[in-house]
Amino acid sequence: MNTNTLAAINVSKSYTIDSREIEVLKNISLSVQSGEFLVIAGKSGSGKSTLLSLLSGLDKPDSGKIILDSVDITNLTEDELAPFRNQKTGFVFQAFHLVPSLTALENIMFPAELNNDPEAAGKAGDLMARVDLAARMKNLPHQLSGGEQQRVALCRALINNPRIVFADEPTGNLDSVNGEIILDLLTILHKEQQTTLVLATHSEEIARTADRVITLRDGKIDSDNLISADF
Repeated sequence: MNTNTLAAINVSKSYTIDSREIEVLKNISLSVQSGEFLVIAGKSGSGKSTLLSLLSGLDKPDSGKIILDSVDITNLTEDELAPFRNQKTGFVFQAFHLVPSLTALENIMFPAELNNDPEAAGKAGDLMARVDLAARMKNLPHQLSGGEQQRVALCRALINNPRIVFADEPTGNLDSVNGEIILDLLTILHKEQQTTLVLATHSEEIARTADRVITLRDGKIDSDNLISADF
């Protein structure tokens, strides 16, 4: 791992709530190497999810720059950013965000269909088989358990072979057994596909599985360690 695939340069972000301006991130700078598994750790309210949204292009910083796969995405329009995100990134949320009217297979196929990939169905089926969901292809989201829905969401994030996968508390809505399954799948597929994985969590147990941990405290980087975070 010797090239950077992602960087934040002097990034700040504030939100206005009830006429009060709350500074969530304060002059954050970091870089992520290609193929790295980086955990962004910290307590609730430390800015983890906000930083992940900025790094992935789901939101824009008030100041500073985000460089993703050698492209400065900070000032791209939504029309420019949407296809770039679809081709270069995958995102796994704490809430599954599946389309309720689509089957599990169709949910996974969706990003590939946006790329006009003629092999979308085959790729989706292969991914479902990898995560032991081959028998659930025609099920709608409400017919799946929480763990199954998150596995579908994981397959959807991976179908376009993204350069980088972002995961925001991906085990937060799951019991410990299903949470462990999702984490194992994330790390296995990340290694097999050689994707970069950036995962936000407050879990010390999850942080121990990463290559590197950045801990946020009060909107700033409190520590940057190759082994574990100081919670």
